Amino acid sequence: MAILETIFDFLINRPIVMMAALSVPLFAAWLFKRCFPSQLLLLLSVVPLSISVVSVFVPQVVPAILVVSLLIVAVAVADLLTVAQKRDFLVSREVVKVASLGKQHDCTITVANKSRWSLTTEIKDDLPNEFESDTESFSHQFTPRSRTSFSYRFKPDERGRFEMKLIYIKVISRLALWNTFHAIDAVNEIFVYPDMKQISQYSLLARTNRLSLLGVRRSRKIGQDNEFERLRDYTQDDNYKHIDWRTTARRQRLTVKDFQANQSQRIIFMVDCGRMMTGQSNDGIDLFDHALNAMLMLSYVALSQGDSVGLICFSNTIHNYTPPRAGVNHINRILHATFDQRAQFVESRYDNAFYYLRKHCLKRSLVVLITNVIDEINAESVQQYLGNLKTRHLPMGVLLRDHQMFKAIDSYIEHPSPQDSNEFYSAAVAAKIVNWRHEILTDLQHQGVLAVDVFPEQLTARLVNSYLEIKAKHLL
Repeated sequence: MAILETIFDFLINRPIVMMAALSVPLFAAWLFKRCFPSQLLLLLSVVPLSISVVSVFVPQVVPAILVVSLLIVAVAVADLLTVAQKRDFLVSREVVKVASLGKQHDCTITVANKSRWSLTTEIKDDLPNEFESDTESFSHQFTPRSRTSFSYRFKPDERGRFEMKLIYIKVISRLALWNTFHAIDAVNEIFVYPDMKQISQYSLLARTNRLSLLGVRRSRKIGQDNEFERLRDYTQDDNYKHIDWRTTARRQRLTVKDFQANQSQRIIFMVDCGRMMTGQSNDGIDLFDHALNAMLMLSYVALSQGDSVGLICFSNTIHNYTPPRAGVNHINRILHATFDQRAQFVESRYDNAFYYLRKHCLKRSLVVLITNVIDEINAESVQQYLGNLKTRHLPMGVLLRDHQMFKAIDSYIEHPSPQDSNEFYSAAVAAKIVNWRHEILTDLQHQGVLAVDVFPEQLTARLVNSYLEIKAKHLL
């Protein structure tokens, strides 16, 4: 007891030495084991501190304080040896390489305990912030030399290329006095593509002649194309001269022949990825995403018609170029070229984009520029470059409307005498901008450019209808 009292007096008189002695075990645990004390260990450390307060009035409890302290230190050190290291785990992940935007997908994590001890763990995957998961983490008690799989579902909220690099494992010691965290490599790359539900819906409605449900109108063809395409059921708008009477007699149902053009035509999409396309529509979707969905839909329709489709994505630089090709399978190349594209807060260089078009696309094509204009500088660039294309290509300018501007005008029309003067001025400014846009569209049409001014939500049906009208009138 005298030795213990001497040691205690020595530490009391030298607080710096005592603090260093107490911090040595914690520093060693962090240095060699990368461990951190748990809340339970911190609570146990309060016990000697509480007893030491009593020692001020009862000096006889000093030996008991030393015994309790040494006992806690001994138990903590013994428990520290039960903490598993990074090498004691073997992990892997099974996940889809191609995911669809807004769809649920399965992911499975497999963790193996290679040690000879039972381990209490908490496992969490390295899920990107753009993904939503139905499970945050998994708590599991591993038996020695065991392997366990954990499954969860996630939903991507953004398009693009994402990586899942690590699997995080929190290990709790046997007596729950220590915690350690391991980040183990498990690299998987996921490509999140736009949801192609609209294409499958178009295919289904096209087979049943119900495209009007998507807003697609039937365009009456001018002149006759002489290459047979298919047989289909008669509809009210069909020419009775195209009825195939032999097939009608065999099927006991009116059947007509469809004809298609003899030559494959070309469509080149120029999609603006600059600051003009960073806004959002009323449904919370970016203007660029609306443009991308409409472009993919029209690409599928054109490829189904036997036309060739190409793509240029640009902002201040050329992001990518997909050469025009025919065949329905070409939609996969277009999809892969655009799935990770996003609108950027940079000024679009229309001069670079149209120079690139002139250099790489020499044959006559339908050039569809999807963009937005909110100032005179960009409007002049769009007018100039689309107008210059008229001699070589058939240009089409697609300008996306802003709901807020038209909403301000409609609100003023419904209530011509607003109580707030700000509403009046907002409506006046919106009307001025709308008139300015109308002048731009009129100038484009006078230059021989096909101009489309449409709300983002209505872009897909409007583009498809314009394309079918161009095909029917043989404008290209």
